[in-house]
Amino acid sequence: MIILGIETSCDETAAALVADGGRILSSVVASQIDIHHRYGGVVPELASRKHLEAIVPVTTQALEHAGLDLEAVDGIAVTRGPGLVGALLVGFSFAKGLARALDVPWRGVNHLEGHLHSVFLGDNPPSLPFAALLASGGHTSIYRVSGPMQFELLGQTRDDAAGEAFDKVSKMLGLGYPGGAVIGRLAGRGNPDRIKFPRAYLDKDRLDFSFSGLKTAVNQYIRHHGDDLERLSADIAAGFQEAVVDVLVYKLILAAETTGCSDIAVVGGVAANGRLRERLLREGAVKGLSVHIPPLDLCGDNAAMIAAVGYHYLREGKRSEMTDDVYSRYPA
Repeated sequence: MIILGIETSCDETAAALVADGGRILSSVVASQIDIHHRYGGVVPELASRKHLEAIVPVTTQALEHAGLDLEAVDGIAVTRGPGLVGALLVGFSFAKGLARALDVPWRGVNHLEGHLHSVFLGDNPPSLPFAALLASGGHTSIYRVSGPMQFELLGQTRDDAAGEAFDKVSKMLGLGYPGGAVIGRLAGRGNPDRIKFPRAYLDKDRLDFSFSGLKTAVNQYIRHHGDDLERLSADIAAGFQEAVVDVLVYKLILAAETTGCSDIAVVGGVAANGRLRERLLREGAVKGLSVHIPPLDLCGDNAAMIAAVGYHYLREGKRSEMTDDVYSRYPA
């Protein structure tokens, strides 16, 4: 069963062909980073326009890379939300029209379920059940995953998402958007122990997060040391990154221990962070946990993960209707 996946929730236009929910035949992503970088963040109206320009070429490329034509597509899966409504509508409307033209079933997919499925598309999928940390620019949550469509939310951020905090600290340091990669590179040149920023564990026995206080602490430090910012920036980045990683690793391992899971996974854009990957692999091994992280190209937004989710829904006959609409927040 070959599913065409479409993803346009934020600032990447993506299309992919996935067979039987687990074998990627092609995956194409058109990024808008260069466009939004000058504004320090995603401009929703610009994102929607660029999706309109890219959706047909990206889908055509995905078919060409897979060596298939549209007649080979058995179903279509498309991101329904959460995300930017204008951006979502481009992919959602395109998928609706294409499904009708091809007379194939289609399914609107939750973007977060897509990220959780990304770990199944790598070479080392986890055993069920497992505890999963989803950390991205818009979300930081922990789930217990007990099946392809069975996710139990255990905890989530009460304010900023981890990726959002990276972006905001990057902007404070004058490094621009997106912040995750640039903070990670800069932190590699700094000393994470030189500047101690607070760790917001909230209740250490619960699985919720908060990063607004850490963001404020970094801002205050920068304000008081602005004259020496160039010399201190690497240490600030390293100290900030370590504070985020400490909390993420602690909470994910706590989730595994409290739910009896021997496998853990981290997904989403923040899963590409080298320090987080290093710490999870090391501390997971100490705790006797099997750690699973998607390949880098599956950490960010992509359509292969959307196609993988859609496969499971369509296989069970759970289709979307032409009257369905997108949603900006979850739950709809």
